[in-house]
Amino acid sequence: MYRNFIGGDWIAGAETARNINPSDLSDVIGEYARADKAQADTAIAAARAAFPAWSMSSVQDRANLLDAVGNTILARKDELGRLLSREEGKTLPEGIGEVVRAGQIFKFFGGEALRLAGEKIQSIRPGVEVEITREPLGVVGIITPWNFPIAIPAWKIAPALCYGNCVVFKPAELVPGSAWALSEIIIKAGIPAGVFNLVMGRGSIVGDAIINDRRVDAISFTGSVATGRAIAAKAIARMAKLQLEMGGKNPLVVLDDADLAVAVNCAVNGAFFSTGQRCTASSRLIVGANIHDRFVAALSERLGSLKVDDALIPGTDIGPVVDETQLKQNLDYIGIGQREGATLAYGGETLKRAKQGHYLAPALLTGATNAMRSSREEIFGPVASVIKVKDYGEALAVANDTDFGLSAGIVTTSLKHASHFKRESQAGMIMVNLPTAGVDYHVPFGGRKGSSYGPREQGRYAREFFTVVKTAYTLP
Repeated sequence: MYRNFIGGDWIAGAETARNINPSDLSDVIGEYARADKAQADTAIAAARAAFPAWSMSSVQDRANLLDAVGNTILARKDELGRLLSREEGKTLPEGIGEVVRAGQIFKFFGGEALRLAGEKIQSIRPGVEVEITREPLGVVGIITPWNFPIAIPAWKIAPALCYGNCVVFKPAELVPGSAWALSEIIIKAGIPAGVFNLVMGRGSIVGDAIINDRRVDAISFTGSVATGRAIAAKAIARMAKLQLEMGGKNPLVVLDDADLAVAVNCAVNGAFFSTGQRCTASSRLIVGANIHDRFVAALSERLGSLKVDDALIPGTDIGPVVDETQLKQNLDYIGIGQREGATLAYGGETLKRAKQGHYLAPALLTGATNAMRSSREEIFGPVASVIKVKDYGEALAVANDTDFGLSAGIVTTSLKHASHFKRESQAGMIMVNLPTAGVDYHVPFGGRKGSSYGPREQGRYAREFFTVVKTAYTLP
């Protein structure tokens, strides 16, 4: 059994849960601990006790530790990538790529530990000195989703530790293997007892304990809108600092002047790779009337050439859906779209492969409108709706007509329209002639509207959440 790590010790859970391979339902990856509330409380207490020493630790020691973690992740990328793909279902190249990203993030924040600077400015009062510095928050609760089981934990844990915070980490119950492996690497790198705590378990038990405990100064969460809103309601009541990354209904606008090959590549990559299980996935394809038919035909042809199979098999383009619940949700929304008047132009059926798994052919709905539930609600699977528009003005209006605002893309050869879209699109991240999914690790990540709440993640902007600003006045 894979145990939790609390206060410097490996602790058996109150119960266990099996980690199942979605490509092969007979493959049990392992038994992982589930903590109860008492164990979560112990982890929070351990983090609180460790904070005074860790917050005052040498920035060089923190830099060395984070860099060592990053080096170990990169050295083990093939092994860890295989584990990730086995438990989550994204293809092996995608799994290895995600592991590499996690290693790069730790190394980046190893450098950032040495670059945190303050300011010294003149006061309006003669002889008075003014210093502006950043200090760690305290104990940070980190709650992560199943779709990026090592990268998202990395981009939350690394900055938290970098800036001198202690961590209570609750990974998604569905994919504990990558989180456990990452935690073991952090622990073996020499993290002091109590500074980092792994508490696997149910959100209703471990998650609630973290959210409601006043000893937890801040909460960084990535997951569904419903869960994010529930966390916000509880945490704001006790004035905890919050960082919430939630859903998306991301548009990819394809204008009449677009390069067709580029448009198809952006749509396939953004909407269907990683089985569409990305918060930045292109679930709304907003297409100009003059290119619409050619785009749909070319996209359908490309979808027909993709291989949907076991995530670990060479040549697989799209792996399985992560579990039965998500598969049912995908199928339900495909049915909803059809009942609302959309046409299932390609795919959408479950598939049988050599091993029993949660396989779904990528689904393309055409004749959709932006008013349909399938166009407004996050599906989180390999399902995209095509919405025909008459011109750029209508395309922009449709793209912005959503409760979400994470990522938005446009495919065009017009510099005028590209520049206008970058300014007027109501999303946190804008892509021009690129898929809506796929970002760099050294720049800010986050959205607007219902997609995000609180300071941005990643890059130097991570300090806005993981530190607090202090202004000090001195009269020598």
